[in-house]
Amino acid sequence: MLKTLYSHIGRYKRHVLACVALMACDVVAVTLMPTLMGRIVDEGVAGKDLAYIARTGALMAALSLAAIVFGVLNAKLSAEAAQGFAANLRRALFDRIQSFSFSNIDRFSAPSLVTRLTSDVGQLQNTLLMCLRMLLRAPLMLVSATVFAVSINARLSLVILAAMPLLVAGIALILRTAEKLFTDTQSRLDDLNGAVQENLVGIRTVKAYVREEFEKRKFGEANGALTNAGIRAGYVISMLFPMMLAVMNAAMIAVIWFGGGMVHAGGMGTGQLISFISYISEILFSVMIFSMVFILFARAEASGKRVVEVLRTEPDVADKPELALAAGSPGGAPRPRVREGRIEFRGASFRYGADSRSRDVLSGIDLDIEPGQFVAIVGGTGSGKTSLASLVPRFYDVSAGQVLVDGVDVRDYRIEELRAGIGIVLQKNLLFSGSIAGNLRWGSKDASDEEIAQAARVAQADEFVRSFPEGYETLLGQGGVNLSGGQKQRLCIARALLRRPAILILDDSTSAVDTATEARIRAEFTRSLKGTTVIMIAQRASSFIAADKIVVLDDGAVSAVGTHSELLARSDIYREICLSQQEGFGA
Repeated sequence: MLKTLYSHIGRYKRHVLACVALMACDVVAVTLMPTLMGRIVDEGVAGKDLAYIARTGALMAALSLAAIVFGVLNAKLSAEAAQGFAANLRRALFDRIQSFSFSNIDRFSAPSLVTRLTSDVGQLQNTLLMCLRMLLRAPLMLVSATVFAVSINARLSLVILAAMPLLVAGIALILRTAEKLFTDTQSRLDDLNGAVQENLVGIRTVKAYVREEFEKRKFGEANGALTNAGIRAGYVISMLFPMMLAVMNAAMIAVIWFGGGMVHAGGMGTGQLISFISYISEILFSVMIFSMVFILFARAEASGKRVVEVLRTEPDVADKPELALAAGSPGGAPRPRVREGRIEFRGASFRYGADSRSRDVLSGIDLDIEPGQFVAIVGGTGSGKTSLASLVPRFYDVSAGQVLVDGVDVRDYRIEELRAGIGIVLQKNLLFSGSIAGNLRWGSKDASDEEIAQAARVAQADEFVRSFPEGYETLLGQGGVNLSGGQKQRLCIARALLRRPAILILDDSTSAVDTATEARIRAEFTRSLKGTTVIMIAQRASSFIAADKIVVLDDGAVSAVGTHSELLARSDIYREICLSQQEGFGA
C-alpha cells in the first residue's frame, strides 16, 4: 500500500528529501541549546565569566535563528509536497474512475467514491504533512537528545529505559484497536454522503410527497451512526494521552529526585542537571509526537486501504492489450470501426457481478438486427431490456456468448471507437451545468451552430430552446434542473443525433414527451435517419407498433420476434402489453 501511495508523490520527492535535510539541521540546532545553557550555568555563572556568557548566549541566539529559518523552509516545502501529493492522488483516482465500467461503479457506489476522493485523500494529505514536519523531527530529536543525555550522565539515563517500554506498549495496544474503529468511521461517512446525495438529487420528489420528516430521520440515523463511530474512536484515543502524561511525569519526577541527589553529592553540576532535564523533556516529547503521528497513521491506514482499493481495481470492461497498438504501426493491424450498424447476439448471457451464484439477467439471447432497421425491445419490468441494450456499447460484457457489431465481436473493438459509432440516450436523462449548446456538443465537439440546430429540430427541441432569451447559450443548472423532463429528453436525443451514429439506442427516451411530439420525432427519424440502426426500448405502444422488428423479452429470454401484426397473432405477452394500454390493438 505504501509503495502505491508513495508513487503518487511524483516530482515532490525532491521536496521530501529537502524536508529531511532541513529537519535534521533544525534538530541539531535545537539539541545543542540545553548543553550550551548548562555550560552557561556551570562555567559562566559559577565562574562569573561575563565574556563567556555573552559568547555562548550569542551562539545560542544564532542557533535559534537558524532553527527558525530551517523550520519555516521545512513548513513551506512540506505543505507544497502534501498538497501536490493530494492533487496527484485525486487525479489518479479520478482517472481510474473514468476507466471503470458500470459494474465497477456499481460495486463501489457513487457516495463511497466521493468520500474516497475527498475525505480519504484529505486524511492522507494531512498525514504526509505531519510526517514531514513532526514524524521526521521525532526520531531525530529522540536519538540526538538521548545521545546528549547519556553523555551528561549515563546512570540517570536509565530512568528513560524504564519509562520507554511502558509508553511503547500502551501506544501499540491502543492503536491496534483504533485502526478498525477509523475504518468503521469512514464507512459510516460513506453512508452519510449517500443519504445526502440521494436527498439532494431527489429533493423535488421529497417535497412532492411531503417526506421531509422521513428524510430528516434517515439523515439523523446516518449522522448518529457516524457520530457514534467517531466517539468510539475518540474514546480509545483519549486513553492515550493521560497514560503518556502519567508516564512522562513519573519519569520527570524520578529524574529530578535522583538528579537532585547527585547534585547535592557533587556528582553532577547544576547546569548539567538543567541540561539533562531539558533532554529528558525532549525525549519524552518526541515519544508523544510519535503517538500523535501513529494516531494519524491509524486513520491514514484506513483511508489508504480504501484509496488503494480503487487504484488497484482493474476495469471489468477494457480494451484488449493488442488494440492499444496504433493502426499501421509495426505489429498493429487496422482497427475495426462501426460503419453499417449490423448487430448480432449469439447465445449471449449476462449477469451482474462475477459471483457464479448470481442469477443470469439475460440468458441464451440469439438475435439479428440488420443495418438501418428500426427495432423495438419490449417486455415487463425486470425482463432485461436495458441490460440487453447495454451490451452493444460494452457498458457491460457478456458472461457467455457473443455480441457482434458489423460481424466483429464488440470486445475486439477499441471501446472509444465502438462507442464513437453508437448514439445513446440513457434511461436517466442527464445534462451538465453549462450552456445548451455546450451540452449538445458532447455528441460532436466540432459541431457547428447549424448542425446543433438541425439535430434539435429533429428531436423537436429547437422551438423551445429558441423561446429562451439566450437561445442555445442558455445556461443549465446541474442536471438540467431548470428544464422539464420532456425538454431534457429531447435535448438528450439531439445530443445523440449529433454523433451521426451508425447505431442509435433509445432507452425509454420519449416517456416524458406527449404523444403528438413523439409522433413528430418518429416522423423526423424516418426522414433523417435512413441507414441508421435504431434500437428503441419503449413502454408506450404508440412508440413501437411501427417498428420493423419488435423483440419481446420475458424473464431475460427472447419470447418472440416479429412485426406488430405478427406478434398480435402469436404472442400472448405482446398482446397483453398492447391490451393493457388500450391502444394500437389490431393489425
